[in-house]
Amino acid sequence: MTDLTKLTAVEIAGLVASGETSAVEVTQAHLDRIGAVDDRVHAFLHVDTEGALAAARAVDERRAAGEELGPLAGVPVAVKDVLTTKGVPTTVGSKILEGWRPPYDSTIVERLRDAGTVMLGKTNMDEFAMGSSTEYSAYGPTRNPWDLERIPGGSGGGSAAALAAYEAPLSIGSDTGGSIRQPGAVTGTVGAKPTYGGTSRYGLVAFSSSLDTPGPCARTVLDAALLHQVIGGHDPRDSTSIPAPVPDVVAAARLGATGDLTGVKLGVVTEFTGEGAEPGVMAAFRDAAEALAKVGAEIVEVSCPNFKYALPAYYLIAPSECSSNLARFDGVRFGLRVGDDGNRSLEEVMSLTREAGFGPEVKRRIMLGTYALSSGYYDAYYGQAQKVRTLITRDFTSAFEQVDALISPTTPFVAFPIGSRTADPYQMYLADLFTIPTNLYGGPAISVPCGLSDGLPVGFQIMAPTMADDRMYRVAAALENAVGTLTPPAL
Repeated sequence: MTDLTKLTAVEIAGLVASGETSAVEVTQAHLDRIGAVDDRVHAFLHVDTEGALAAARAVDERRAAGEELGPLAGVPVAVKDVLTTKGVPTTVGSKILEGWRPPYDSTIVERLRDAGTVMLGKTNMDEFAMGSSTEYSAYGPTRNPWDLERIPGGSGGGSAAALAAYEAPLSIGSDTGGSIRQPGAVTGTVGAKPTYGGTSRYGLVAFSSSLDTPGPCARTVLDAALLHQVIGGHDPRDSTSIPAPVPDVVAAARLGATGDLTGVKLGVVTEFTGEGAEPGVMAAFRDAAEALAKVGAEIVEVSCPNFKYALPAYYLIAPSECSSNLARFDGVRFGLRVGDDGNRSLEEVMSLTREAGFGPEVKRRIMLGTYALSSGYYDAYYGQAQKVRTLITRDFTSAFEQVDALISPTTPFVAFPIGSRTADPYQMYLADLFTIPTNLYGGPAISVPCGLSDGLPVGFQIMAPTMADDRMYRVAAALENAVGTLTPPAL
């Protein structure tokens, strides 16, 4: 019998719809796979066995009753633990929310359930989505299925590792500075950041509200597009949600898979092709760009001079918003509470709770953001960073007047060994050097595997104008058609 865990989401949905297999069989196969390998990978923080099988049975009953099923009905999906799930633990990778079971579903999870997908469980992540390696999870690091001694990227390393380990065919991540694309790059999977506001943030535990963007993760571009179509679209409960339909990303992916990019003009970001990237990464990127040229794309160089300021601007804006958002975790309303013995003041209980509940990277960013927002420093730091953000947006606007999309490596380097960068936060932050500009701009971007360097995956990033998500999927599918997908070594 075919190994159901090795199939794409499209293939699984087709088998379930035709009755050749059942959603329960598919779900059980993935639960068995999780049981067999996740003690080594640690992609999941919580596996909802009972809930997954119940959802799968519901899909089978609907099919047996003759109901028309959606394009992903019966397909298992893993969800990053940053999204609320009713009755299912949501910890955000932090001790401060250990064991918390939300009373409601996030919009993303609601739409997944409505589409008939089967939620397997919640995936590991850097605490409050702050990190680039999933080493800052309070529950231990996730490991890269390509090499279990290396990181799977972050903050959504669990969602990417679950795909590469064949524990799930689809997963959901969130991207604040590259946390979908960077894990996709280092695990050889596909990760897409939609246009900001194109997917709902309702029920997403906030890190940086002007940057956080939920999005799809998959092993193929078409699977990612189908998942994007399910979770995207306007949500009146999210004040930043764009009141417009999702571009037809599925049609764009199918068009790109024909392998013809005639008339498409792609701009190589000059600032991302110099020093800073490993030679093997740049070699794989250039080979992939040549492959796109062979299928009709015109490749030109485009300068975006203010991109070099993106990293410092981001690390003022994101921590500032984080220091505000995380003020709600005070040990009073929900979550962990420490020191409440009747002899301490409210301020002492808050202090003890936050000391015990927050990890080192979260504390670092709260302190940095609080300082940047403090009286006398706001204009010098946060205000200046927002001005730089405007300059970066202007660079994107100017670039998209010249080309249809921008391309670059997704990350400057391949997956690094676990523990090798935690002592130097700056070296860790460099993992998001090429992804951060898009978050500051708000446009869509996708990472697609484009080859190997020293036996490890390299990601190829495609950036498009806001609300032109379909454009990036077309190019991504054409690249996938030209260079193929990557197969991780067996676990």
